[in-house]
Amino acid sequence: MVVSVERLLEGSRRDLAKAITLVESKRPQDRLQSQQLLEDILPHSGKSIRIGITGVPGVGKSTFIESFGMHLVNQGKKVAVLAVDPSSPVAGGSILGDKTRMELLSREENAFIRPSPSEGSLGGVANKTRETLLLCEAAGFDVIIVETVGVGQSEFEVASMVDCFLVLMMPNAGDELQGIKKGILELADALIINKCDGESVNLAAKTRSQYQSAVNLLHYTSSWTPRVLTCSSVEKTGIEDVWGMILDHHFMAKEQESFDKKRAKQNSEWLRKLIHEMVELRLAENAEVKNHYPHLERNVIEGKTTPYLAAKTLVDYL
Repeated sequence: MVVSVERLLEGSRRDLAKAITLVESKRPQDRLQSQQLLEDILPHSGKSIRIGITGVPGVGKSTFIESFGMHLVNQGKKVAVLAVDPSSPVAGGSILGDKTRMELLSREENAFIRPSPSEGSLGGVANKTRETLLLCEAAGFDVIIVETVGVGQSEFEVASMVDCFLVLMMPNAGDELQGIKKGILELADALIINKCDGESVNLAAKTRSQYQSAVNLLHYTSSWTPRVLTCSSVEKTGIEDVWGMILDHHFMAKEQESFDKKRAKQNSEWLRKLIHEMVELRLAENAEVKNHYPHLERNVIEGKTTPYLAAKTLVDYL
């Protein structure tokens, strides 16, 4: 697959799409080519605002992103949306239907929407989301939004690759303080109560008050205290306040010199993750591991050895 670096840097959507496909490929020759491509574009990346958005299914993530994205496009920004679709644990496929849920935004010249399958990856993000972020930055996008699969125990990973992490909540989620894990609360830079319209306006205000009280009880390592905002993606109200809050967060991080430190820490975590992936790949390709794995697995199943000893034996073959 031939990808023109020059055209990619000029903002060619076709070459950006081809580059992302190349990066997501599992073929050994494509992996080598994609790493060379990433090295070429690395000096041109890192200039965008990266935003992570998560929330329980049905909270209106796609509708919010479309309203938010349209607001940014109307301000002259170039917006990329990396939407992660859950892969079926049975059939293995994904619907990848996010473009149909963001009909208006997908038509915009200054917007780019790329659905990717999660392929069982934990953390609510696709395996190659970090690489795709760099490609979008090199193509000149000002704001990159990562939409995750949904809130779960492993949702933290998206927070380790974005500058600002938003958690969308519903105003009628029952016991609101039980509706979100403490770990997510500690990671979130802002909680957004969506669907603040119609009969839910008063309920949304009450929910906001509850969450603000919960946020104030937690201790944060940074000087930024997460904010709780309300908005309506359908009526387009509160969207401007969300963008204003993100800019406040961005400029505060720049002023306190925590922005570059956070990006550096994210790269360090990315390195550790890749080391684990490469060791796992080397294990899978090792001839002795392939030969002994069925026998060791059978011993584990039959209770003749512990999983730890079996795993250590396989790793020792490296």
